[in-house]
Amino acid sequence: MQAEKKNPEAQPPPFTPGLTHDQVRQHAFKLFRDKLEHNTLTLEDWVLAEKDLLSTLGPDDVTAR
Repeated sequence: MQAEKKNPEAQPPPFTPGLTHDQVRQHAFKLFRDKLEHNTLTLEDWVLAEKDLLSTLGPDDVTAR
């Protein structure tokens, strides 16, 4: 039986105030470089990238919009 293939999703807006699409996209491309060669990112990938970006940034690096 084949594994179920997840549908690629468009990049959702960031959930965290102060983060931009571009910041999350750049971080996602660093995290999932190998995955991008074969497929586009899923919604789960975008959320994981945003959470990972938040963990690497300090509180002063995220500014309110």
